[in-house]
Amino acid sequence: MIACYAAGGGLGHLTRLRAYLHTFAVDDEVVVLSDSPFAADPRVSSGWTVRPASTDLAALAPDELVVDAFPAGLKGELTRIPPRIRVTHLARLLRWDAYRPLLPGDPPRFDRTFVLEPLDPIHEAHLRAVSGEVAPLALDDPPSEPLDVRGWVIVHSGPDAETRELVGYARDMAAMESAAPPLTLVSPHRPDGLPAGVAHLDVYPAGPPGPGVERIVTAAGFNAVRQFAPWRDRHRMLPFPRSLDDQFARAARARARARTRP
Repeated sequence: MIACYAAGGGLGHLTRLRAYLHTFAVDDEVVVLSDSPFAADPRVSSGWTVRPASTDLAALAPDELVVDAFPAGLKGELTRIPPRIRVTHLARLLRWDAYRPLLPGDPPRFDRTFVLEPLDPIHEAHLRAVSGEVAPLALDDPPSEPLDVRGWVIVHSGPDAETRELVGYARDMAAMESAAPPLTLVSPHRPDGLPAGVAHLDVYPAGPPGPGVERIVTAAGFNAVRQFAPWRDRHRMLPFPRSLDDQFARAARARARARTRP
């Protein structure tokens, strides 16, 4: 049995774990330790069992534990992982200066760490010191139906204030370009205050874009930047501040890569 630690209330950790399990064609029993309301959604779960993030690992007794994003848990709570459990860490960009004070005095050690995107050098140095193996990994998402809409799509799972800001960003871009594309918000729920004329679609996963999608507007979270990288010419990002994620650095990197492409 594989246990996957995915603290946090959104879709980001779950989408990343879903891709990880598909990348390695995992067919063992999977238990996801999460308090996210999305964890039990059948469109997301791919058949895994959900337990609270606070579940006792010793009692659960998995063969492997996959720790997503935060090397000692969201608040530094992962301090005692039973030694017989193989531990894998999925590392993405963190605001390491903000996260480092949360590390316990004896931080978890990993049998292997997969680096999913470039990290802060001090963050990477820490992971190399506590990992038996460190290697890059490109995730592969399970196949899904194309997003069959016309015009521009805005993809975000919330909170509502950010979703409305992304919609406003898309409308401002359209006005600056003297364009009037159909706008569709792809989100788990329709936020209060969504402007008239903006369609809402609750679909997961949100992609790949179908032939009618002319523009993709998202924040700069890890999954959005990774999943829409093949359509970078159509993808516009509005980074948001996060306590532990650096969306601004991720967006800047993506834009720099786009400028250097032949």
